[in-house]
Amino acid sequence: MGVGAVQENVKTMIITGFAGLFAGACSMAIGEFVSVYSQLDIERAQMNRDKATGGQNREHEEGNKEQLPNPFQAAGASSIAFSLGAIVPILAAAFIANHKVRLAVIVAAVSLALVAFGVIGAFLGRSPIVKSCARVLIGGWMAMAITFGLTKLIGSTGLEI
Repeated sequence: MGVGAVQENVKTMIITGFAGLFAGACSMAIGEFVSVYSQLDIERAQMNRDKATGGQNREHEEGNKEQLPNPFQAAGASSIAFSLGAIVPILAAAFIANHKVRLAVIVAAVSLALVAFGVIGAFLGRSPIVKSCARVLIGGWMAMAITFGLTKLIGSTGLEI
């Protein structure tokens, strides 16, 4: 949406879309890895403190080790989830020449994808579907609107970076 705010060329939208997909997937994966690894360190430290003070028995300690978070799995899952979401607007943009129609199709395709992701998240988390879909959809619309608006503003004012 940001590129579409200032650039009508479909090739430019697709190239920058893929660049954003890869950059975002890497950023999400690295952020998730660092976050989950920090959590893992905290949990291991707590287990060591419990062990030193006699606060846990052996069976409980082994069970906790099996439930420890895996930073590599978290990073991979985050990267894949971001990529799946980011490919939707790229594919929607790829086949439409008219700029205004392309933007409308992107909004429609992304909206459908957001609803689908909301349903999947609600199902996996066993939470209310309507609340989950509304939250994901409204958040996605806000992100698209902010990105479009800020890029349009910067592009129209001729701000040089």
